[in-house]
Amino acid sequence: MKLYIVPTPIGNLEDITLRAINVLKSVDVVLAEDTRTSGSLLKHLGISKPMHSYHIHNEHQTVTRVVERILKGESMALVSDAGTPAVSDPGFLLVRECIKHGIQVECLPGPTAFVPALVNSGLPSDRFTFEGFLPHKKGRQTRLQNLTSEERTMIFYESPHRLVKALQQFAEYFGADRQVSVARELTKIYEENVRGTLDEVIAYFSEKTIKGEIVIILAGKVEEKKKSDKYED
Repeated sequence: MKLYIVPTPIGNLEDITLRAINVLKSVDVVLAEDTRTSGSLLKHLGISKPMHSYHIHNEHQTVTRVVERILKGESMALVSDAGTPAVSDPGFLLVRECIKHGIQVECLPGPTAFVPALVNSGLPSDRFTFEGFLPHKKGRQTRLQNLTSEERTMIFYESPHRLVKALQQFAEYFGADRQVSVARELTKIYEENVRGTLDEVIAYFSEKTIKGEIVIILAGKVEEKKKSDKYED
């Protein structure tokens, strides 16, 4: 009677861990964001398990049913299409309800897109804030305005067709000379990391077709050094 949170590769299938493979082999059911995508992964690993759909559009309706089945003795693994479930993906509600009902939740370590993007950016990684996907419309400007004084490195997820627009908004709110790194297609054949000022990176991506998952790493506001008080004799 347990729920396993199992990270899956964000691109390169070799990034699956031995522990993740063993868990997927042992559980009764695999809960998948997209059963076709996860089904292909399981087939690649030589694993055959019953699969049930669990995604953002049916999460509220599915949680109660899943919890009831686990309480009756089944073990389940929650996977997303790529990366760690519940990080800008469905999963939070299920984890919360399992904890509420005394069900053991075990989260395996594994792939997540923002960590390699952050480390590879060359921007400070000792302190950072994960913002994930910004609101598309309502609340977006307020969120950006609230972040203008943020001194930590900021991490955003964005879709390819909205990348340039997002970078242009960042330039408007944070200044065109703010340092940024854009990671695209991480761990895949066409992986790309583009670094520079917002103006430079906007110019680069404005001239090409953009595909793949996007992680934006944006430098925080440079902390102004406080002037030391001067004392006169």
